[in-house]
Amino acid sequence: MDGIELEILWSNIIGIVSEQAKALQRTAFSPIVREAGDLASGLFDARGRMVAQANTGTPGHINSLAAAGKTLADMFANRLVPGDVLITNDPWLSAGHFFDITVLTPIFWDDRLIGFVGSTIHHTDIGGYGIGAGARDIHEEGLWIPPLKLYESGEPNPVLHDIIRRNVRTPDHVLGDLAAQISSGRAGGERLIALCERAGLDDIEDLAEEIISRSEAATRNAIRALPAGTWHGESRFDVPGGEVITLKAAVTIDNEQGEVVIDFTGSSGASPLGINVVMNYTHAYSTFAVRSCLNPEQPNNYGSLAPIRVKAPEGCIVNAAYPSPLNARHVVGMFVPMPILKALHQVIPDRVIAEGSGAVWTVQIQGKQASGEAFTSSMFNYSGGMGARASKPGPSATCYPTGVAAVPIEILEAAMPIVFDRRELRRGSGGKGRSRGGDGQIIGFHMNTSEPWLLNAVPSRLDDGPDGLDGGEKGAAGRFLVNGETLSESRKMTMRPEDVVLFETPGGGGYGLA
Repeated sequence: MDGIELEILWSNIIGIVSEQAKALQRTAFSPIVREAGDLASGLFDARGRMVAQANTGTPGHINSLAAAGKTLADMFANRLVPGDVLITNDPWLSAGHFFDITVLTPIFWDDRLIGFVGSTIHHTDIGGYGIGAGARDIHEEGLWIPPLKLYESGEPNPVLHDIIRRNVRTPDHVLGDLAAQISSGRAGGERLIALCERAGLDDIEDLAEEIISRSEAATRNAIRALPAGTWHGESRFDVPGGEVITLKAAVTIDNEQGEVVIDFTGSSGASPLGINVVMNYTHAYSTFAVRSCLNPEQPNNYGSLAPIRVKAPEGCIVNAAYPSPLNARHVVGMFVPMPILKALHQVIPDRVIAEGSGAVWTVQIQGKQASGEAFTSSMFNYSGGMGARASKPGPSATCYPTGVAAVPIEILEAAMPIVFDRRELRRGSGGKGRSRGGDGQIIGFHMNTSEPWLLNAVPSRLDDGPDGLDGGEKGAAGRFLVNGETLSESRKMTMRPEDVVLFETPGGGGYGLA
């Protein structure tokens, strides 16, 4: 395909998926989608291969959506008609826990299937235990939606809608967010058809093949430029309750085939806490780590992801087996890049970063308003410091590797009876080095209520801070305090009205000798 024509069409496609994502953010009910951007949007060809992603979203959602879109397209092949909309939150098929619901809209043009538009977002509520790690198995964690048609021939599936409404605490918010996903999918489909008409295309098959094949070739060529061999990295971190998790990654570079194989053999086994990770999510953050170091300017799609393969023993903490609890899977999943980057540091030291705080600290609050009306907050996140780079300090209070933003405290205070007493940088918490690690932050709050309330908080790295690289020092460990008393807890806690909560998130590791 002519290079200029391809660039014009590619720019149009990126515009379509990015506009779809922005429409989804503007219409979503959940603050974590609307304010923090905890979402993914993508365009798929008729075979379910992701062609393009929006320029906003999280790696865990985007790369998991790539897998979910292909799975749903294969499952419903030859069973789709105009007006159908597919849905699932099956953790092993999509993004790793029930809160993330994937919606895939088939795009028909003159009764011909020409592609799909998909989205995955974090929903406010899915019933069950909530966002914490205290459930004992997957069935305590909420509503499990298998791959189904949410809409059939343009009409809502009434049984499925009723099931969802009856199984969640905030049905208007959940169904409102689903409506936002459906609307953004339809808008994306209309824009795709308009592009085909404008460009004189019968479908997007040739265009998709050109984009995917070029993306794959560029990624394989970037891998071939590296030395062949196997390198090892290991990260250890504590989770609430004192459990220490070990992630080991063997990164093999095959520069004949242009492939990278990441093997997590030797990593910790399954945890009794809901922090286990399914392979889709492990693969998502593994591919993100490699592509960030190799060719981040290349499109992220089916082709650029294909040369990166990920393996882990079935049943280990990063390849969870049924019925492991998964709701707080990000607590381990967001550490997946760390041992990979340590291994790649031995090959391309100038392109990696030191360990950062890892998983964002997630918080969910449940209680009653002064009116007596029950509320469940959307999950909101607090980041620590990023690890330092070879030639630059690590950014402070930055959500790496997820990339979500923090929900503004004004939004939270408007949505529920929470009062923030402090929010400031935790000065000096980043590790020293030639390049200093980013600082964490301090967040203090209490609830303006006369009733007991429930706190789901999932901190990590409370005992040992992030490692430095090349002689850089560790970042400071985090602290979780209630009324000045240090806690290490991941289960839902019943709080008194007067209780005061304080988080001090970890600092990032330093890089190089000072």
